[in-house]
Amino acid sequence: MIPDCLNEITDLQARLLCDQLRERIVDSVSRTGGHLASNLGVVEATVAIHRVFDLDTDRLVFDVGHQCYAHKILTRRDGQMDSLRKLGGLSGFPKPREHRADAFIAGHASNAVSVALGMARARTISGEDYSVLAMLGDGAMTGGLAYEGLSDAGQSGEQIVVILNDNGMSITKNVGGVARHLAQQRLKPQYLRFKKVYRKVTGATAVGRGVYRFTHRTKQAVKDAVLHCSMFEDMGFTYLGPVDGHDVNYLTRLLRYAKELDCPVLLHIKTVKGKGYPPAEKEPDKFHGVGPFCRENGAALDSHGESFSSVFGETMCRLASEREDVCAITAAMRSGTGLDRFAQEYPQRFFDVGIAEGHAVAMAAGMAKQRVIPVAAIYSTFLQRAYDMLIHDVAIQGLHVVLGVDRAGLSGEDGETHHGVFDVNYLDSVPGMKVLCPASFEELRAMLRYAVEKVRGPVAVRYPKGGEGEYRSMCGIEGASVIRPGTDVTIVTYGTIINEALAAAKRLEEKGRSAQVVKLNSTAPLDVDTVAACVKKTGRLVVAEECVDAGCVGRRIAAELTLRGVDGVKLVLVNLGNRFVQHGTVTELRALCGIDGASICRRALEVIERG
Repeated sequence: MIPDCLNEITDLQARLLCDQLRERIVDSVSRTGGHLASNLGVVEATVAIHRVFDLDTDRLVFDVGHQCYAHKILTRRDGQMDSLRKLGGLSGFPKPREHRADAFIAGHASNAVSVALGMARARTISGEDYSVLAMLGDGAMTGGLAYEGLSDAGQSGEQIVVILNDNGMSITKNVGGVARHLAQQRLKPQYLRFKKVYRKVTGATAVGRGVYRFTHRTKQAVKDAVLHCSMFEDMGFTYLGPVDGHDVNYLTRLLRYAKELDCPVLLHIKTVKGKGYPPAEKEPDKFHGVGPFCRENGAALDSHGESFSSVFGETMCRLASEREDVCAITAAMRSGTGLDRFAQEYPQRFFDVGIAEGHAVAMAAGMAKQRVIPVAAIYSTFLQRAYDMLIHDVAIQGLHVVLGVDRAGLSGEDGETHHGVFDVNYLDSVPGMKVLCPASFEELRAMLRYAVEKVRGPVAVRYPKGGEGEYRSMCGIEGASVIRPGTDVTIVTYGTIINEALAAAKRLEEKGRSAQVVKLNSTAPLDVDTVAACVKKTGRLVVAEECVDAGCVGRRIAAELTLRGVDGVKLVLVNLGNRFVQHGTVTELRALCGIDGASICRRALEVIERG
């Protein structure tokens, strides 16, 4: 399917290749799930890049990374696409360990220009010769880091190509026939060739350089008055665009021109998210991230039913109907955080700030200072980028900001960049922060209401992706609850890992051992009194968590027991260790990492048999 030398294919072959890639992506994602609409939108741009650049040597940095499927197919991974996002298979994001052409990991957003500029400067320092590209798109420009990178890159003088994939984000359109005409004229091949020769001739002598400066200032004044595209040029870029991002042959010619320029270049392309697959074109948000679906009509094959995210959204609507001071904030994840209905019913109190988590939390702080109750729903892995604002803007003043920490714990097929396994550490470290850990839908409803109505300072409610397990009870809001008596060992846990702890206790019972199970309703404040009282009876403790080992709750409990003089406790910590976890289903990953029911049972037996 893939030609051996993409730089030698004809324009007709390039168009046919784009059609084949689009079919392959739809076919693959319909069976594995993944990011569909964004990938369909960048097929032509990806083919054009591969026609012009050698990505084994040249460096292409994606932003955001979930638009890399065509790139993976073009780099000889087509035969692995059926393993996409499966345990041991292809990642849904660029991964340098998979292929040299994956220049940099890219699971979050807005960092590509910064990374690419670092590569370009390393190239200059090392005296090497290769091209560096940054592929921005699908909302990456809503994050402030993108502008920090652009500001520095434009002034750097480095040879770098930034491709701005504009599929509907907030960039003001040029208006008027004159503007459109001039934009078309300045991108014609003959004009670009003339511009290249003109620069070379005028740069040869002092007089020529003076002429060039005069004509450049005159031209710039006309462009500023008519084209309104000076923002990127003011930063120092040679700006090309906007152009049709689905004309693969024109994109190829522009990229060849950009490659020859010894300066920062920004190519602005206009694309359609979901291009070529009618269901995705009609509902690009729905087909942004999908599970397996019927490729004939786009209908989902799996009915996931109610989830923690949907329960969060339903509860938010109920709270908003009762209180006019409740508002919702999210960072480009309205559907993912279950806030679609809230946005429809309370548009004046709903704020999607784009991929700008730091801004979301700082804005929430401003709202809270003026006596509004902001609830910011942000994925755990993305909330990491707002840690400074949590401390500086929220916690120091003790402001009542509510965080809905979605995707807490292992998130599944998106892998290490998306697992929410650090928030236990960084949230619990913030002075004055309450952290509530519902393990069922009923607990989520109660804890969210408590966080909104009863708490006066910062509070986080953390919950996982997907649905609840067999545990569907309501134990409490804060503190700890003994949910199963036992005499041989105490198992302490929180969140939905309670299901694995109960499964372990049942296995132990079958082996003639009695396990006491303690559920932490909150990790901050941490109810060490209840845990200590239980451990004094059994003398053995297993703390099971779906987070990294460093800074985990188990280590805090161990330290507190020591400080309280509770001696002789035989302790085992069951968590993810200090590592990054690959992609796969949550069930597979829990077993792989040793935090499922069978593994907890095995570790409990070890501590029991120690005597």
